[in-house]
Amino acid sequence: MPNSYPEVYFPVVVQAVLAFVIAVALTSLSYLLGKRSRDKVKDSPYECGMVPVGSARERFSVKFYLVAIVFILFDIEAVFLYPWAVVYRELKMFAFVEMLLFIALVLAGFFYIWKKGALNWSQSD
Repeated sequence: MPNSYPEVYFPVVVQAVLAFVIAVALTSLSYLLGKRSRDKVKDSPYECGMVPVGSARERFSVKFYLVAIVFILFDIEAVFLYPWAVVYRELKMFAFVEMLLFIALVLAGFFYIWKKGALNWSQSD
């Protein structure tokens, strides 16, 4: 049984150093031995087999980001619902009231973004 910090963490340090050495060695070997061929087709961006049109710097509508935030919000809600369902019987009425409050707040946020038009894609900005 290890008695000191160096004895406890020595295997971790050895593994980290070994992983770093292997990563550097494989990357270096790939760079040194790998075939390099450059041409116009290989250097062009891949667009699902279609010829790229326009600039890659065009602006996106804010609605893309709003929908992403709403998606993350509802994912987080689902993450909180699962542990609640697991311990529901142990916490009884307290858990029910707390989850009711949580879902009410999430629904209030949902109705707010719905009324603000964040989910309406037919309108232009």
